[in-house]
Amino acid sequence: MTGQTPTQILLALAGEVALLLWSVQLVTAGVSAAFGSRLRALLATGLDSRWRAFGAGLMVTAGLQSSTATAMMIASFSGAGLIALAPALAMMLGANVGTTLIVQFVGFDTSIFVPLLLLVGYVGMRRFGRLAANEMAKALFGLGLMLLSLRLMQGTMAPVEHSQVLRTVLGALSGDPLIALLLAAVLSFAAHSSLAAILVVMSLAATGVVGTQTMLAMVLGCNLGTALNPLVQALNGNAAARRVPVGNLANRILGCAAGLLLLPVLTPIAERFASHSAQSAALFHLAFNIVMALLFLVPLPAFAGVLTRLLPDPAPEADPSRPRYLDTAALTTPTLALANATREVLHMADVVDAMLKTSLRAFEGDDPARVAEVSRADDVLDNLYNQIQLYVGAIAHETLSQSDEHRLSEVLTLAINLEHIGDIIEKNLMQMAGKRIRDQRRLPEEALARIADTHDRLRDHLRLALTVFISQDEATARRIVREKETFRELEREAIEAHLAEMRTGSREAVIVSALQLDIARDLKRIDAHIAATVHGLLEQRGALMGSRLMRAGE
Repeated sequence: MTGQTPTQILLALAGEVALLLWSVQLVTAGVSAAFGSRLRALLATGLDSRWRAFGAGLMVTAGLQSSTATAMMIASFSGAGLIALAPALAMMLGANVGTTLIVQFVGFDTSIFVPLLLLVGYVGMRRFGRLAANEMAKALFGLGLMLLSLRLMQGTMAPVEHSQVLRTVLGALSGDPLIALLLAAVLSFAAHSSLAAILVVMSLAATGVVGTQTMLAMVLGCNLGTALNPLVQALNGNAAARRVPVGNLANRILGCAAGLLLLPVLTPIAERFASHSAQSAALFHLAFNIVMALLFLVPLPAFAGVLTRLLPDPAPEADPSRPRYLDTAALTTPTLALANATREVLHMADVVDAMLKTSLRAFEGDDPARVAEVSRADDVLDNLYNQIQLYVGAIAHETLSQSDEHRLSEVLTLAINLEHIGDIIEKNLMQMAGKRIRDQRRLPEEALARIADTHDRLRDHLRLALTVFISQDEATARRIVREKETFRELEREAIEAHLAEMRTGSREAVIVSALQLDIARDLKRIDAHIAATVHGLLEQRGALMGSRLMRAGE
């Protein structure tokens, strides 16, 4: 590296930092894909006590190596009402400790592991066919790249250590620990990873570019910056979803403030405790998170109460995702609770109807706000669906009559199909609408008219299905199932039109035609879910065949 110009050194450092950030993402993605469902299940089991919740958060994040990803999962659980605030905060404290564990491994001499991890990871990615094994090999390869990038950074920074200009700049930084803390916080926030930021700080400390006091201040900043990412992600959520990231940020701010005040005491201790500067950074990172966890675990219930008062639940009419009719006091009277669940499912249907209406506007115009509006409505729908499931599960089923049990099944069938419809609209139709807007493509007027007519038919069928749900009208149920053929015909017409466009050889025409075909198929899927809500009544009345296949010999 000797003889390089400052520009060449900066370019080398930028490339090495990019490699470091990408390798961290590779490890996180590999472990998440290999064990993600198991880790989420482990996270969901940590609900009994603060200590068990702390352990669950620690274990999940030790695997994922991303406290940001864990924080987002915890915030979503808390926002949906699936976990109380105190255990959620305890999980977050465990997540903060969990993300420090791999730093301890990196803090020691790992040069012998670099070629081994790269070789094993590469061979595993080429040889393993099973998803879990292949993704785990990818994580090992990412870990090898992470260690390699750190060694490259240290090699790049070694000659820079003697630069008088750099020493002057970092000398000024060393004189103001607050600036060093804020600089590291920005780095951690931009990288979406305290792990990556800590590794950069360790590299700077290992080459002597920053002193011990500056290194400690930067470690504090890395912990502060990573607490901002989950908060930014939760800003559009409800008050319950924001409490966990706000509480975690408060924990980080208080810890950083205390750490800055104690820097004169901590600096000589860090210098004596570890002979290697990188090890000092890793150990201080671990100690900081353990101390903050121990200080907050005991008073968590009181802290949760403060957060609840600071971020109160909005009034029911101000929060569309809040159930309107699920009165827990009615659970002691199962028939009344069943009526409440029925009304809440009808509330879900109102949300779906609004989503259909807004999704049409997303295809007619070029306003991405329509796509975002549908996405928010789907979040409302998912929360209502989760709340209905929990409410129905709490009903004393042994006291229900056979007719009530049948009605309960109809309620759940309608809720399930409405939730699936919402997913199709948000994850399929709106994904296509968003891509159309980004690509600045316009659908032909006749195609827009056909899509608008189909949306009107779907909304009409939804209203008819709700009529059947309420009145048990067999004639209306038959009409809904009969008119499914209309949507099959629309799909056939879209296929034929697409084949005709393919013969023209016009690339743009084929792309637009394929978009119309995909829309027609998803609208047909939505109608199939609407029709499925009346199948139970028709089967009960003997008006629906068990299979459309003819028997052999017929």
